[in-house]
Amino acid sequence: MQDSSIRFVHRGAIVEIDAAMPQRSVLAWLREDARCTGSKEGCNEGDCGACTVVIAERAGHARAIGTASARASIVGELSLRTVNACIQFMPTLHGKALLTVEDLQAIAGGAGCLHPVQQALVDCHGSQCGFCTPGFAMSLAACYERHGEAGTRPTRGELADVLSGNLCRCTGYRPILDAGERMFELPPRRLDTGRIAELLERIEDDTAPDASTHAGPFHAPRTLEALAALREARPQATLLAGCTDIGLWANKQLRDLGEIVYLGGVDELKRIEWQGELLRIGAGAPLEDAWLALAEISPEFLDMGRRFASPPVRHAGTMGGNVANGSPIGDSAPVLLALDAGLVLRRGARQRRMALGEFYVDYMKSRLEPGEFIEAIEIPRPDAATQLRAYKLGKRFDCDISAVATGLALTLDGGTVRQARFAFGGMAAIVKRAAAAEAAVVGRPWDEATARAAMAALATDFAPLSDLRASAGYRLRAAQNLLMRLWLETRPAAPLAASQTRVWAAA
Repeated sequence: MQDSSIRFVHRGAIVEIDAAMPQRSVLAWLREDARCTGSKEGCNEGDCGACTVVIAERAGHARAIGTASARASIVGELSLRTVNACIQFMPTLHGKALLTVEDLQAIAGGAGCLHPVQQALVDCHGSQCGFCTPGFAMSLAACYERHGEAGTRPTRGELADVLSGNLCRCTGYRPILDAGERMFELPPRRLDTGRIAELLERIEDDTAPDASTHAGPFHAPRTLEALAALREARPQATLLAGCTDIGLWANKQLRDLGEIVYLGGVDELKRIEWQGELLRIGAGAPLEDAWLALAEISPEFLDMGRRFASPPVRHAGTMGGNVANGSPIGDSAPVLLALDAGLVLRRGARQRRMALGEFYVDYMKSRLEPGEFIEAIEIPRPDAATQLRAYKLGKRFDCDISAVATGLALTLDGGTVRQARFAFGGMAAIVKRAAAAEAAVVGRPWDEATARAAMAALATDFAPLSDLRASAGYRLRAAQNLLMRLWLETRPAAPLAASQTRVWAAA
């Protein structure tokens, strides 16, 4: 029999909750039950960052993943990552530690003491109304711990990236960034990671929370085999990964999710590794780790990765979930299509492989069978002659949904195009490749005339819609211009650097 209790570390002690509501958010529990009201509810959908908290886990798993992102999250004996408390369900805390703005005082030395992050915000006038300040403080505190562990200091641009998931409506970011630099100049106050790791070790076991309420039971298998068996037996259950999308179903659509199968406890799904010439990304690997793994294939993907939502979303969300969701504006799919990615699908003991280009059927519909789930994403190492690019257009640079996103792969043989994969999101009911535009370039010399032929052919590949994010005309024109940008950056004679083709300045 599975234990229905949820055990986690909070405020320096082990907390045990029986029969927690599976859909209850961490933020609701903090404010209503724990009376820790420093974390604020702003958007309640993971955009504003007012509810940012830090989740700590034992560092063994992060070391096992092996990506730069996972290693960078390690502080002492823990892995520390920011998440949005408003879109995390309570049972997902099992076996972890929850750190909030209330913990900063204890780290600083107790009552009346300010943590260096807090003191720096005071010194630099980094708070006005104060509503968003706790979220900023927690993002900065995680940064403080990571760099303190490494003995380094972040650049101002790196601080801006750390804070890209935190929205300030009154103070502005200049004094907050000043505080991010100032906090490293104050007497150090560091988290006692050993004490938290000791508490986490005490609550580690082989069971999973299985809290049952009127909303239905919550299952959290610990092995891939257990997950596969559970999914096959309960094909109608909601499959939950990072909760960055499903959390909105509960908060905004007020949906009863019924039975939930949570895959966050299956370490096998979080592995990212090269298997010969194939990069295998487990479907449960955090987006942050997955994007940095793609950057090992090409550094051109780094910019797209840092513009995928925000750090708290990338720490919780998964690339497998983004692909399975099937959104036509999902940022992963265009890049993965350009890379000729395939999927490993699992149902019970059966595995099957499918090209990502064959996976989507229609808007938010895929070829997943009942009881089946995505186990991994497989990406072949590109040909050395292949040029890769990924571009995203939105109304703002940070933490925005794409109006148009594209992944582009161009393989040249001398000056002739041998192969092309042009994939676009935001242009149709599904993310898909531009077959006519690809045909317009293959076998032709890679010159401006060929690029313009591809631009013209794109109008036969897509008939985009108008919505609040962009008009149909804008989307088509912008997508065509991105093909021209590809040409400018990859033309055989005098190619332009990305810094010469983009219209924004790097921080």
